[in-house]
Amino acid sequence: MKIAIDGPAASGKGTIAKGLARHFKLPHLDTGLLYRAVGLSMMGRLLAPNLADLAEKEAANLDISQLDETVLGRADVALAAAKVARIPRVRAALRQLQVDFAAQEGGAILDGRDIGSRICPDADVKLFITASPEIRAKRRYAQLTRMGQKADEAQILEQIIARDESDRTNPAGAFYICDDAHLLDTSELDIEGALNAAIAIVNGTVSDGLNA
Repeated sequence: MKIAIDGPAASGKGTIAKGLARHFKLPHLDTGLLYRAVGLSMMGRLLAPNLADLAEKEAANLDISQLDETVLGRADVALAAAKVARIPRVRAALRQLQVDFAAQEGGAILDGRDIGSRICPDADVKLFITASPEIRAKRRYAQLTRMGQKADEAQILEQIIARDESDRTNPAGAFYICDDAHLLDTSELDIEGALNAAIAIVNGTVSDGLNA
């Protein structure tokens, strides 16, 4: 079974994806970490005139076994990731990594911003997870403080709004809700409630497919 999960930053898609992976015993890839890793490697070089060349090289040599979620979770890394994600050659370099992960025997779960639209258009189940910017800022603030990092909730909200706009206008991306995706708004749901809702959607979709 192949499950594609999309949604904006801090919507809960990563937590839901990990929960679904545990529940259905499937391997999981947070594709946003790939772009964050490239963004982190380009910190200090984002204004370089040959940014596209440098970022493409970093993407081509990325080792997905060495992704550090603690470091890659920083807000400044997210903004750097948004910039390199606008480079078509970076997306092309990272695309094959994602496609190969999704194609493994038995299925997989991938979450990101163009999974259902471009990486796994043939996914058995597509979810689009969302929440209000204010709720997402609170969640990211709580996450960063739990990790022992200094954070400013108002600044995080500004960064989330900026990241949303960058994603929506990204000419290299495909950040939208697919026609066959299930929309899940987690604004009023806790972690358990959101995961249970997602599990119900997956089970219902798979059941409908079997009965079709």
